[in-house]
Amino acid sequence: MAAKKGKKAAKKGGAKKGGKKGRAAKKGGARKAAKKKGGAKRVPNAAFMAPKQPDAALSAIVGANMIPRTEITKKLWGYIKRNGLQDAKERRMINADDKLRVVFGGKSKVSMFEMTKLVNKHIK
Repeated sequence: MAAKKGKKAAKKGGAKKGGKKGRAAKKGGARKAAKKKGGAKRVPNAAFMAPKQPDAALSAIVGANMIPRTEITKKLWGYIKRNGLQDAKERRMINADDKLRVVFGGKSKVSMFEMTKLVNKHIK
């Protein structure tokens, strides 16, 4: 009896190896099908594209014209990069100069995540 159990266990082990090959082949086919599925292009949210008026403090940096929030963020980052205001060691932090300090509510150092919250207060 013990010999029979040993043979069955050996057969089961061999069956598992064959089963893995079959599963790996199926996964590859499923991945290819998933890539083909997303054919529609992404449509931007109209709320982000609506023109907003920056107040006096923010318009000193991004301009006085009405522009969408996405453009405000792009221009703000352009200003930060041009003037080297991103912290060298902690890249998530922005060191404020005189113009940005007014926008940041008097803070001299702000994280990039907090920056968007503070900038939204200066948009009408």
